[in-house]
Amino acid sequence: MSFFDLQNYESSVYSQCGEDGVLTRIFDLIGTASNYFVEFGAWDGKHFSNTANFRLNHGWTGLLLEGSDRADGEVVRQAFVDAENVNALFAQYGVPAQFDLLSIDIDGNDYWVWKAIQGFTPRVVVIEYNIYFGTDRAETMPYDAGHTWDETLYHGASLAALHKLGQEKGYALVHADGWAPNAFFVLRSELPSDFVERPLPEVTPWNRFSDSPDVGGRPWESV
Repeated sequence: MSFFDLQNYESSVYSQCGEDGVLTRIFDLIGTASNYFVEFGAWDGKHFSNTANFRLNHGWTGLLLEGSDRADGEVVRQAFVDAENVNALFAQYGVPAQFDLLSIDIDGNDYWVWKAIQGFTPRVVVIEYNIYFGTDRAETMPYDAGHTWDETLYHGASLAALHKLGQEKGYALVHADGWAPNAFFVLRSELPSDFVERPLPEVTPWNRFSDSPDVGGRPWESV
């Protein structure tokens, strides 16, 4: 069971930059348990979606959440997800206690929302990170429940921050996209007992930065 050749499987049906192929390969390796996903922000449920291929082509079901008016209210539920409401939203929409895939891309509180999830355990997590950090810098935006992305470099968390959080939650980092800033985590209980994570500079191709990005004096928080 090899997780070190995932770059060779990068391909897209609906996803932005190869996530569909990587996720398909991961589930080929670990199998599926529920064929259930949660994705936020999900846009219209298709555009750059990490779950649309499973939903539309492989019979998966799940919960799609989007804070903007791209949500249609039926396929994609409109909800602004934050650290205070994420568990309540999962309970409201009947998310299983353990499910196969969680995709997080909210351009801001990604770290804090994943950290806040309790009582629900995705087997695989794909989450966007901010590439403009050194791989030794575990930093994130301070939590701001009302944050919306202003299309600057001030968004999200570093890969090192998400890696640290993943370890605390029992996950191993198995891949980072070659062309987009997505990191893939697998629950350690689903991996071989002898699985050893690679150093972060070997996992991510976005490893040429050393300092925090210049965001006009706005703060980062070390975690």
